[in-house]
Amino acid sequence: MRWILIVLAMMVPGLGWAQSVLPDRARTPGAINPAVTAATIDTTICVRGWTQTVRPPVSYTEPLKKRQISTFGYADRRPWHYEEDHLIPLDLGGSPASPLNLWPEPHLGAGAWGAYAKDRLEAVMVRLVCDHRVGLRRAQAMMARDWIAGYRRYIGPEPDNSRPHRWHEAWQPAPSPAW
Repeated sequence: MRWILIVLAMMVPGLGWAQSVLPDRARTPGAINPAVTAATIDTTICVRGWTQTVRPPVSYTEPLKKRQISTFGYADRRPWHYEEDHLIPLDLGGSPASPLNLWPEPHLGAGAWGAYAKDRLEAVMVRLVCDHRVGLRRAQAMMARDWIAGYRRYIGPEPDNSRPHRWHEAWQPAPSPAW
């Protein structure tokens, strides 16, 4: 009976084995864009629209996502259940095209630690970095190490993984950092 419960706990109904919301650190440790430093943030990540100038095309990320889903052994092979996400986000100086910084992050549902919750944290962190309230390297390290712990520190204990109706609704005002 115990084994049945363990197996059921690892399953997401109808989706196969649940995939981790944190990437395998051996495969996706994170990688940074060398053009983004503490000295260049005001002319790179803090400029509205800058990430669009470095974002890799879907023609690159979609095949990579499909390969990674297979290589990483995901039981749920439906690519639309994942976002090919930058572990260290582009708007925090993450490498745009390095497979070391990209992984198929599950969307999951409301109340889960999925891609939309991570997007909310990214928005808060870039505001804190651009306001010079959190250092760039500190923000990058937090995202690479454990974005869920960062979410709990800077946003709150429970994830808001709901898909925003309009994209700007995802970005709430940045709270004061809890030093």
